[in-house]
Amino acid sequence: MVVGDIATTADVIVLGAGPGGYVAAIRAAQLGKEVVLVDPGRPGGICLHQGCIPAKALLTAADHAWHISHLSTIGISAGEPRIDLPKMQTWKSNLVARLVRGVEQLLVHHEVDFITGTGWFLGENELRVEAEYGTKRFLFERCVIAVGAKPAPLPDLAFDGKRILTPSQALNLTELPEKIGVVGADYIAVELATFFAKLQVEVQLLIPTGQELLAEFDAAAGRQVEARLKKLGVKTESKLTRLDAAIAELPKVVASVGLVPQTENLHLADAGVRTDEHGFIRVNQCMQTSNPHIYAVGDVTSGLALANIAMKQGKVAAEHIAGKPAQYAPQAVPRVAWTDPQVAMVGLTSAEAEAAGYQVTTSRFPLAANGRALTLQTQQGFVQVVAEQESEVLLGVTIVGPEAETLISEASLALEMGATLTDLAETLHPHPSLGESLQEAAEAALGIAIHIKNPSQR
Repeated sequence: MVVGDIATTADVIVLGAGPGGYVAAIRAAQLGKEVVLVDPGRPGGICLHQGCIPAKALLTAADHAWHISHLSTIGISAGEPRIDLPKMQTWKSNLVARLVRGVEQLLVHHEVDFITGTGWFLGENELRVEAEYGTKRFLFERCVIAVGAKPAPLPDLAFDGKRILTPSQALNLTELPEKIGVVGADYIAVELATFFAKLQVEVQLLIPTGQELLAEFDAAAGRQVEARLKKLGVKTESKLTRLDAAIAELPKVVASVGLVPQTENLHLADAGVRTDEHGFIRVNQCMQTSNPHIYAVGDVTSGLALANIAMKQGKVAAEHIAGKPAQYAPQAVPRVAWTDPQVAMVGLTSAEAEAAGYQVTTSRFPLAANGRALTLQTQQGFVQVVAEQESEVLLGVTIVGPEAETLISEASLALEMGATLTDLAETLHPHPSLGESLQEAAEAALGIAIHIKNPSQR
Protein backbone atom coordinates (compact mmCIF):
# COMPACT_ATOMS: atom_id res chain seq x y z
CA MET A 1 0.00 0.00 0.00
CA VAL A 2 1.22 3.48 -0.83
CA VAL A 3 1.64 5.51 2.36
CA GLY A 4 -1.03 8.14 2.64
CA ASP A 5 -3.20 7.00 -0.30
CA ILE A 6 -6.91 7.14 0.39
CA ALA A 7 -9.21 4.26 -0.50
CA THR A 8 -12.36 4.85 -2.53
CA THR A 9 -15.38 2.81 -1.53
CA ALA A 10 -17.66 1.08 -4.02
CA ASP A 11 -20.74 -1.11 -3.78
CA VAL A 12 -19.61 -3.32 -6.65
CA ILE A 13 -16.38 -3.47 -8.64
CA VAL A 14 -16.30 -5.54 -11.81
CA LEU A 15 -12.92 -6.59 -13.20
CA GLY A 16 -13.22 -7.16 -16.93
CA ALA A 17 -15.66 -5.60 -19.40
CA GLY A 18 -16.38 -8.52 -21.70
CA PRO A 19 -19.90 -9.96 -22.10
CA GLY A 20 -20.00 -11.27 -18.54
CA GLY A 21 -18.45 -8.17 -17.00
CA TYR A 22 -20.37 -5.37 -18.67
CA VAL A 23 -23.66 -7.25 -18.30
CA ALA A 24 -22.97 -7.76 -14.57
CA ALA A 25 -22.13 -4.06 -14.22
CA ILE A 26 -25.27 -2.86 -16.00
CA ARG A 27 -27.56 -5.28 -14.17
CA ALA A 28 -26.10 -4.32 -10.78
CA ALA A 29 -26.60 -0.64 -11.64
CA GLN A 30 -30.20 -1.35 -12.64
CA LEU A 31 -30.68 -2.83 -9.17
CA GLY A 32 -29.49 0.33 -7.45
CA LYS A 33 -25.80 -0.41 -6.87
CA GLU A 34 -22.95 2.03 -7.40
CA VAL A 35 -20.74 0.18 -9.86
CA VAL A 36 -17.14 0.57 -10.99
CA LEU A 37 -16.13 -1.35 -14.12
CA VAL A 38 -12.42 -1.86 -14.82
CA ASP A 39 -10.83 -3.05 -18.06
CA PRO A 40 -7.51 -2.34 -19.82
CA GLY A 41 -9.33 -1.62 -23.08
CA ARG A 42 -12.69 -0.40 -24.30
CA PRO A 43 -15.69 -2.48 -23.18
CA GLY A 44 -16.67 -5.57 -25.11
CA GLY A 45 -13.88 -7.98 -24.29
CA ILE A 46 -12.43 -10.64 -26.57
CA CYS A 47 -15.88 -11.56 -27.90
CA LEU A 48 -16.68 -8.14 -29.31
CA HIS A 49 -13.20 -6.95 -30.24
CA GLN A 50 -11.35 -10.07 -31.36
CA GLY A 51 -13.59 -13.13 -31.31
CA CYS A 52 -17.31 -13.71 -31.78
CA ILE A 53 -18.32 -10.61 -33.72
CA PRO A 54 -15.20 -10.20 -35.92
CA ALA A 55 -15.20 -13.91 -36.74
CA LYS A 56 -18.85 -13.96 -37.78
CA ALA A 57 -18.42 -10.79 -39.83
CA LEU A 58 -15.50 -12.25 -41.76
CA LEU A 59 -17.21 -15.62 -42.17
CA THR A 60 -20.21 -13.82 -43.67
CA ALA A 61 -17.96 -11.95 -46.11
CA ALA A 62 -16.17 -15.15 -47.11
CA ASP A 63 -19.49 -16.93 -47.56
CA HIS A 64 -20.71 -14.17 -49.90
CA ALA A 65 -17.49 -14.44 -51.92
CA TRP A 66 -17.84 -18.20 -52.23
CA HIS A 67 -21.49 -18.04 -53.28
CA ILE A 68 -20.79 -15.41 -55.94
CA SER A 69 -18.45 -17.82 -57.68
CA HIS A 70 -21.01 -20.66 -57.51
CA LEU A 71 -24.17 -18.96 -58.80
CA SER A 72 -24.04 -20.38 -62.33
CA THR A 73 -26.08 -23.44 -61.30
CA ILE A 74 -29.12 -21.20 -60.71
CA GLY A 75 -28.64 -19.16 -63.89
CA ILE A 76 -26.52 -16.29 -62.62
CA SER A 77 -23.03 -15.68 -64.00
CA ALA A 78 -21.06 -13.16 -61.96
CA GLY A 79 -17.47 -14.29 -62.49
CA GLU A 80 -14.80 -14.77 -59.87
CA PRO A 81 -14.95 -12.25 -57.00
CA ARG A 82 -11.93 -10.07 -56.23
CA ILE A 83 -10.99 -10.18 -52.56
CA ASP A 84 -9.87 -6.90 -51.00
CA LEU A 85 -8.89 -8.12 -47.54
CA PRO A 86 -7.84 -4.70 -46.14
CA LYS A 87 -11.23 -3.28 -47.13
CA MET A 88 -12.94 -6.31 -45.60
CA GLN A 89 -11.01 -5.72 -42.39
CA THR A 90 -12.05 -2.05 -42.38
CA TRP A 91 -15.70 -3.05 -42.73
CA LYS A 92 -15.31 -5.49 -39.86
CA SER A 93 -13.56 -2.91 -37.68
CA ASN A 94 -16.26 -0.30 -38.33
CA LEU A 95 -18.93 -2.81 -37.36
CA VAL A 96 -17.08 -3.64 -34.13
CA ALA A 97 -16.56 0.05 -33.32
CA ARG A 98 -20.29 0.70 -33.71
CA LEU A 99 -21.14 -2.06 -31.24
CA VAL A 100 -18.48 -0.87 -28.78
CA ARG A 101 -19.94 2.64 -28.84
CA GLY A 102 -23.31 1.11 -28.09
CA VAL A 103 -21.98 -0.65 -24.99
CA GLU A 104 -20.24 2.55 -23.85
CA GLN A 105 -23.49 4.47 -24.18
CA LEU A 106 -25.30 1.84 -22.13
CA LEU A 107 -22.71 2.14 -19.37
CA VAL A 108 -23.08 5.92 -19.32
CA HIS A 109 -26.88 5.64 -19.31
CA HIS A 110 -26.76 3.36 -16.26
CA GLU A 111 -24.15 5.56 -14.54
CA VAL A 112 -21.51 2.84 -14.40
CA ASP A 113 -18.09 4.35 -13.64
CA PHE A 114 -15.75 2.91 -16.28
CA ILE A 115 -12.01 2.95 -15.56
CA THR A 116 -9.44 2.04 -18.19
CA GLY A 117 -6.84 0.08 -16.28
CA THR A 118 -5.95 -3.21 -14.60
CA GLY A 119 -6.80 -4.31 -11.10
CA TRP A 120 -5.47 -6.79 -8.56
CA PHE A 121 -6.43 -7.76 -5.04
CA LEU A 122 -4.77 -6.41 -1.91
CA GLY A 123 -7.05 -8.29 0.47
CA GLU A 124 -10.46 -9.91 0.86
CA ASN A 125 -12.37 -6.68 0.17
CA GLU A 126 -9.68 -4.44 -1.26
CA LEU A 127 -7.98 -4.00 -4.60
CA ARG A 128 -5.75 -1.62 -6.47
CA VAL A 129 -6.39 -0.35 -9.97
CA GLU A 130 -3.56 0.91 -12.13
CA ALA A 131 -5.02 3.36 -14.62
CA GLU A 132 -3.62 5.81 -17.17
CA TYR A 133 -3.16 8.58 -14.61
CA GLY A 134 -1.85 6.56 -11.67
CA THR A 135 -3.14 3.96 -9.23
CA LYS A 136 -6.18 3.97 -7.01
CA ARG A 137 -7.14 1.83 -4.02
CA PHE A 138 -10.70 0.57 -3.64
CA LEU A 139 -12.63 -0.95 -0.76
CA PHE A 140 -15.60 -2.88 -2.10
CA GLU A 141 -18.75 -4.46 -0.74
CA ARG A 142 -18.78 -6.98 -3.61
CA CYS A 143 -16.53 -7.72 -6.58
CA VAL A 144 -17.16 -9.62 -9.81
CA ILE A 145 -14.19 -11.15 -11.61
CA ALA A 146 -14.82 -11.35 -15.36
CA VAL A 147 -11.32 -11.18 -16.84
CA GLY A 148 -11.83 -14.09 -19.23
CA ALA A 149 -9.29 -16.48 -20.70
CA LYS A 150 -6.71 -16.52 -23.47
CA PRO A 151 -5.70 -19.13 -26.08
CA ALA A 152 -3.54 -21.92 -24.76
CA PRO A 153 -0.20 -22.09 -26.59
CA LEU A 154 0.89 -25.08 -28.63
CA PRO A 155 3.37 -27.39 -26.89
CA ASP A 156 6.85 -25.97 -27.50
CA LEU A 157 5.45 -23.48 -30.04
CA ALA A 158 4.80 -20.06 -28.54
CA PHE A 159 2.53 -17.56 -30.25
CA ASP A 160 4.73 -14.95 -31.94
CA GLY A 161 2.13 -12.90 -33.83
CA LYS A 162 3.98 -13.44 -37.11
CA ARG A 163 3.99 -17.12 -38.03
CA ILE A 164 2.33 -18.83 -35.05
CA LEU A 165 -0.97 -17.00 -34.53
CA THR A 166 -3.82 -16.93 -32.07
CA PRO A 167 -7.33 -17.03 -33.60
CA SER A 168 -7.64 -13.27 -32.96
CA GLN A 169 -4.38 -12.55 -34.77
CA ALA A 170 -5.47 -14.68 -37.72
CA LEU A 171 -8.69 -12.68 -37.95
CA ASN A 172 -6.67 -9.46 -38.23
CA LEU A 173 -4.51 -10.47 -41.21
CA THR A 174 -4.54 -7.90 -44.00
CA GLU A 175 -2.92 -10.16 -46.58
CA LEU A 176 -4.07 -13.67 -47.44
CA PRO A 177 -1.32 -16.29 -47.22
CA GLU A 178 -1.01 -18.87 -49.97
CA LYS A 179 -1.14 -21.62 -47.34
CA ILE A 180 -2.18 -21.76 -43.71
CA GLY A 181 -2.28 -24.49 -41.10
CA VAL A 182 -5.08 -24.57 -38.57
CA VAL A 183 -4.31 -26.61 -35.46
CA GLY A 184 -7.27 -27.83 -33.44
CA ALA A 185 -10.62 -29.57 -33.72
CA ASP A 186 -13.05 -27.27 -31.91
CA TYR A 187 -15.56 -24.93 -33.52
CA ILE A 188 -13.08 -22.04 -33.58
CA ALA A 189 -10.53 -24.08 -35.52
CA VAL A 190 -13.16 -25.30 -38.00
CA GLU A 191 -14.58 -21.81 -38.50
CA LEU A 192 -11.09 -20.51 -39.28
CA ALA A 193 -10.45 -23.33 -41.73
CA THR A 194 -13.78 -22.57 -43.43
CA PHE A 195 -13.05 -18.84 -43.64
CA PHE A 196 -9.68 -19.21 -45.31
CA ALA A 197 -10.81 -22.03 -47.61
CA LYS A 198 -13.68 -19.92 -48.96
CA LEU A 199 -11.18 -17.18 -49.79
CA GLN A 200 -9.19 -19.66 -51.87
CA VAL A 201 -6.36 -20.15 -49.37
CA GLU A 202 -4.83 -23.63 -49.25
CA VAL A 203 -5.78 -24.90 -45.78
CA GLN A 204 -4.44 -27.79 -43.74
CA LEU A 205 -6.53 -28.68 -40.69
CA LEU A 206 -4.21 -30.39 -38.23
CA ILE A 207 -5.92 -32.32 -35.44
CA PRO A 208 -3.68 -33.39 -32.54
CA THR A 209 -3.94 -36.91 -31.17
CA GLY A 210 -6.74 -37.33 -28.68
CA GLN A 211 -9.00 -34.76 -30.36
CA GLU A 212 -11.99 -35.33 -32.65
CA LEU A 213 -13.52 -32.86 -35.09
CA LEU A 214 -16.32 -30.91 -33.36
CA ALA A 215 -16.37 -33.39 -30.49
CA GLU A 216 -18.54 -30.94 -28.54
CA PHE A 217 -21.43 -31.78 -30.92
CA ASP A 218 -23.16 -34.95 -32.07
CA ALA A 219 -20.77 -37.19 -34.03
CA ALA A 220 -23.00 -37.10 -37.12
CA ALA A 221 -22.63 -33.32 -37.27
CA GLY A 222 -18.85 -33.61 -37.24
CA ARG A 223 -18.95 -36.07 -40.13
CA GLN A 224 -21.07 -33.77 -42.28
CA VAL A 225 -18.81 -30.78 -41.62
CA GLU A 226 -15.71 -32.86 -42.36
CA ALA A 227 -17.19 -33.92 -45.71
CA ARG A 228 -17.94 -30.31 -46.56
CA LEU A 229 -14.44 -29.18 -45.61
CA LYS A 230 -13.08 -31.76 -48.03
CA LYS A 231 -15.24 -30.31 -50.83
CA LEU A 232 -13.88 -26.85 -49.97
CA GLY A 233 -10.37 -28.19 -50.51
CA VAL A 234 -9.32 -28.41 -46.85
CA LYS A 235 -6.79 -31.17 -46.22
CA THR A 236 -7.37 -32.74 -42.82
CA GLU A 237 -4.76 -34.69 -40.88
CA SER A 238 -5.81 -36.40 -37.65
CA LYS A 239 -4.09 -38.03 -34.67
CA LEU A 240 -0.97 -35.90 -35.03
CA THR A 241 1.73 -36.46 -32.42
CA ARG A 242 4.44 -34.31 -34.04
CA LEU A 243 3.03 -30.86 -34.75
CA ASP A 244 6.47 -29.38 -35.39
CA ALA A 245 6.93 -31.69 -38.37
CA ALA A 246 3.40 -31.11 -39.66
CA ILE A 247 3.79 -27.32 -39.73
CA ALA A 248 7.42 -27.15 -40.84
CA GLU A 249 6.61 -25.98 -44.39
CA LEU A 250 3.67 -23.73 -43.56
CA PRO A 251 4.17 -19.94 -43.70
CA LYS A 252 1.29 -19.28 -41.27
CA VAL A 253 -0.16 -21.41 -38.48
CA VAL A 254 -3.15 -20.57 -36.27
CA ALA A 255 -4.01 -22.66 -33.24
CA SER A 256 -7.15 -23.21 -31.18
CA VAL A 257 -6.31 -25.94 -28.67
CA GLY A 258 -7.96 -24.69 -25.50
CA LEU A 259 -7.93 -21.78 -23.07
CA VAL A 260 -6.03 -20.67 -19.99
CA PRO A 261 -7.64 -18.28 -17.48
CA GLN A 262 -6.20 -14.78 -17.18
CA THR A 263 -5.77 -14.94 -13.42
CA GLU A 264 -2.00 -14.90 -13.03
CA ASN A 265 -1.75 -11.24 -11.98
CA LEU A 266 -4.89 -10.95 -9.85
CA HIS A 267 -3.26 -12.06 -6.55
CA LEU A 268 -6.27 -14.27 -5.88
CA ALA A 269 -4.66 -15.87 -2.82
CA ASP A 270 -4.61 -12.47 -1.11
CA ALA A 271 -8.37 -12.29 -1.57
CA GLY A 272 -9.06 -15.84 -0.40
CA VAL A 273 -10.24 -16.95 -3.85
CA ARG A 274 -9.49 -20.57 -4.73
CA THR A 275 -8.91 -22.01 -8.21
CA ASP A 276 -8.91 -25.51 -9.66
CA GLU A 277 -5.82 -27.38 -10.87
CA HIS A 278 -5.94 -25.50 -14.20
CA GLY A 279 -6.24 -22.03 -12.65
CA PHE A 280 -9.97 -21.55 -13.30
CA ILE A 281 -11.89 -19.94 -10.44
CA ARG A 282 -14.23 -22.22 -8.51
CA VAL A 283 -17.78 -20.88 -8.07
CA ASN A 284 -21.12 -22.05 -6.72
CA GLN A 285 -24.49 -21.74 -8.49
CA CYS A 286 -24.77 -18.14 -7.32
CA MET A 287 -21.38 -17.44 -8.97
CA GLN A 288 -19.72 -16.86 -5.58
CA THR A 289 -16.10 -17.85 -5.11
CA SER A 290 -14.58 -19.25 -1.91
CA ASN A 291 -14.73 -15.62 -0.71
CA PRO A 292 -18.52 -15.00 -0.62
CA HIS A 293 -17.99 -11.28 -1.26
CA ILE A 294 -16.25 -12.01 -4.57
CA TYR A 295 -17.99 -13.51 -7.59
CA ALA A 296 -16.61 -14.84 -10.89
CA VAL A 297 -18.35 -15.21 -14.25
CA GLY A 298 -17.56 -16.27 -17.80
CA ASP A 299 -14.44 -17.87 -19.22
CA VAL A 300 -12.40 -17.33 -16.04
CA THR A 301 -14.52 -20.10 -14.49
CA SER A 302 -14.45 -23.69 -15.71
CA GLY A 303 -17.05 -25.00 -18.15
CA LEU A 304 -18.09 -24.01 -21.65
CA ALA A 305 -16.49 -20.77 -22.83
CA LEU A 306 -19.51 -19.13 -24.46
CA ALA A 307 -20.64 -15.51 -24.41
CA ASN A 308 -24.28 -16.42 -23.75
CA ILE A 309 -23.18 -18.30 -20.62
CA ALA A 310 -21.04 -15.37 -19.45
CA MET A 311 -23.93 -12.94 -19.91
CA LYS A 312 -26.34 -15.12 -17.96
CA GLN A 313 -23.79 -15.65 -15.19
CA GLY A 314 -23.20 -11.88 -15.04
CA LYS A 315 -26.91 -11.33 -14.48
CA VAL A 316 -27.02 -14.03 -11.81
CA ALA A 317 -24.05 -12.51 -9.94
CA ALA A 318 -25.54 -9.01 -10.03
CA GLU A 319 -28.96 -10.18 -8.88
CA HIS A 320 -27.52 -12.28 -6.06
CA ILE A 321 -25.45 -9.29 -4.94
CA ALA A 322 -28.67 -7.26 -4.84
CA GLY A 323 -30.32 -9.85 -2.60
CA LYS A 324 -32.43 -11.60 -5.19
CA PRO A 325 -32.80 -15.42 -5.15
CA ALA A 326 -30.73 -15.95 -8.31
CA GLN A 327 -28.85 -19.08 -9.38
CA TYR A 328 -27.15 -20.19 -12.59
CA ALA A 329 -29.13 -23.31 -13.44
CA PRO A 330 -30.32 -23.19 -17.07
CA GLN A 331 -32.10 -26.23 -18.45
CA ALA A 332 -30.87 -25.49 -21.96
CA VAL A 333 -27.56 -24.05 -23.19
CA PRO A 334 -27.47 -23.72 -27.00
CA ARG A 335 -24.13 -24.09 -28.79
CA VAL A 336 -23.40 -23.10 -32.38
CA ALA A 337 -20.54 -23.59 -34.83
CA TRP A 338 -20.68 -21.12 -37.74
CA THR A 339 -19.21 -23.70 -40.07
CA ASP A 340 -20.47 -24.83 -43.47
CA PRO A 341 -22.99 -26.24 -42.85
CA GLN A 342 -23.80 -24.54 -39.58
CA VAL A 343 -24.08 -26.80 -36.55
CA ALA A 344 -26.19 -26.09 -33.50
CA MET A 345 -27.26 -28.20 -30.58
CA VAL A 346 -28.94 -27.94 -27.23
CA GLY A 347 -29.38 -30.52 -24.50
CA LEU A 348 -28.08 -34.08 -24.83
CA THR A 349 -26.97 -36.20 -27.74
CA SER A 350 -28.42 -39.70 -27.85
CA ALA A 351 -25.13 -41.12 -26.55
CA GLU A 352 -25.07 -38.65 -23.66
CA ALA A 353 -28.71 -39.36 -22.81
CA GLU A 354 -28.13 -43.12 -22.76
CA ALA A 355 -25.00 -42.66 -20.64
CA ALA A 356 -27.13 -40.64 -18.20
CA GLY A 357 -29.49 -43.62 -17.83
CA TYR A 358 -32.36 -42.56 -20.12
CA GLN A 359 -34.25 -44.93 -22.39
CA VAL A 360 -34.33 -42.77 -25.50
CA THR A 361 -36.09 -42.42 -28.79
CA THR A 362 -34.22 -40.63 -31.58
CA SER A 363 -35.18 -39.49 -35.05
CA ARG A 364 -33.53 -37.51 -37.80
CA PHE A 365 -35.20 -35.49 -40.54
CA PRO A 366 -32.95 -34.78 -43.57
CA LEU A 367 -32.96 -31.29 -45.07
CA ALA A 368 -32.99 -32.95 -48.50
CA ALA A 369 -36.70 -33.51 -47.81
CA ASN A 370 -37.37 -29.87 -46.92
CA GLY A 371 -38.56 -27.59 -49.74
CA ARG A 372 -37.11 -24.40 -48.31
CA ALA A 373 -33.69 -26.02 -47.91
CA LEU A 374 -33.67 -26.92 -51.59
CA THR A 375 -34.52 -23.35 -52.60
CA LEU A 376 -31.47 -22.30 -50.57
CA GLN A 377 -29.34 -24.74 -52.61
CA THR A 378 -28.92 -26.97 -49.59
CA GLN A 379 -29.42 -30.71 -49.40
CA GLN A 380 -26.80 -31.35 -46.77
CA GLY A 381 -27.91 -31.32 -43.16
CA PHE A 382 -30.54 -32.64 -40.80
CA VAL A 383 -32.55 -32.01 -37.66
CA GLN A 384 -32.24 -34.67 -34.97
CA VAL A 385 -34.34 -34.93 -31.83
CA VAL A 386 -33.68 -37.02 -28.74
CA ALA A 387 -36.46 -37.71 -26.24
CA GLU A 388 -37.13 -39.87 -23.19
CA GLN A 389 -38.93 -42.91 -24.55
CA GLU A 390 -41.84 -43.28 -22.14
CA SER A 391 -42.66 -39.65 -21.36
CA GLU A 392 -41.63 -38.28 -24.81
CA VAL A 393 -40.03 -35.31 -23.01
CA LEU A 394 -37.46 -33.66 -25.25
CA LEU A 395 -33.85 -34.19 -24.12
CA GLY A 396 -31.82 -32.72 -26.96
CA VAL A 397 -31.81 -31.33 -30.48
CA THR A 398 -29.03 -31.14 -33.07
CA ILE A 399 -29.43 -29.06 -36.22
CA VAL A 400 -27.02 -29.15 -39.15
CA GLY A 401 -27.72 -26.78 -42.02
CA PRO A 402 -28.45 -23.16 -42.94
CA GLU A 403 -29.76 -20.87 -40.21
CA ALA A 404 -29.10 -23.47 -37.52
CA GLU A 405 -28.05 -20.56 -35.29
CA THR A 406 -31.63 -19.23 -35.41
CA LEU A 407 -33.54 -22.51 -35.45
CA ILE A 408 -31.85 -23.76 -32.28
CA SER A 409 -33.57 -21.04 -30.26
CA GLU A 410 -36.94 -22.75 -30.67
CA ALA A 411 -35.39 -26.00 -29.49
CA SER A 412 -33.82 -24.22 -26.52
CA LEU A 413 -37.18 -22.81 -25.47
CA ALA A 414 -38.75 -26.24 -25.87
CA LEU A 415 -36.17 -27.82 -23.54
CA GLU A 416 -36.39 -24.96 -21.05
CA MET A 417 -40.18 -25.38 -20.89
CA GLY A 418 -40.10 -29.19 -20.66
CA ALA A 419 -41.78 -29.72 -24.04
CA THR A 420 -42.62 -33.15 -25.42
CA LEU A 421 -42.36 -34.53 -28.93
CA THR A 422 -46.11 -34.00 -29.29
CA ASP A 423 -45.72 -30.33 -28.32
CA LEU A 424 -43.26 -29.85 -31.18
CA ALA A 425 -45.29 -31.92 -33.62
CA GLU A 426 -48.50 -29.99 -32.87
CA THR A 427 -46.85 -26.56 -33.27
CA LEU A 428 -47.61 -25.08 -36.69
CA HIS A 429 -44.62 -23.75 -38.61
CA PRO A 430 -44.60 -21.51 -41.69
CA HIS A 431 -44.44 -23.22 -45.08
CA PRO A 432 -42.07 -23.41 -46.76
CA SER A 433 -39.55 -22.94 -43.98
CA LEU A 434 -36.55 -24.61 -42.46
CA GLY A 435 -38.42 -24.65 -39.15
CA GLU A 436 -40.72 -27.34 -40.51
CA SER A 437 -37.80 -29.73 -40.22
CA LEU A 438 -37.93 -29.51 -36.42
CA GLN A 439 -41.65 -30.29 -36.50
CA GLU A 440 -41.12 -33.21 -38.87
CA ALA A 441 -38.24 -34.61 -36.83
CA ALA A 442 -40.58 -34.73 -33.84
CA GLU A 443 -43.27 -36.31 -36.00
CA ALA A 444 -40.80 -38.93 -37.19
CA ALA A 445 -39.96 -39.82 -33.59
CA LEU A 446 -43.69 -40.31 -33.03
CA GLY A 447 -44.00 -42.40 -36.21
CA ILE A 448 -46.28 -39.91 -37.96
CA ALA A 449 -43.95 -38.02 -40.31
CA ILE A 450 -45.40 -37.14 -43.71
CA HIS A 451 -42.40 -36.28 -45.88
CA ILE A 452 -40.08 -39.18 -44.99
CA LYS A 453 -40.68 -42.86 -44.38
CA ASN A 454 -41.47 -43.59 -40.76
CA PRO A 455 -39.52 -46.27 -38.93
CA SER A 456 -42.81 -47.23 -37.29
CA GLN A 457 -46.44 -46.17 -37.37
CA ARG A 458 -48.64 -45.14 -34.46
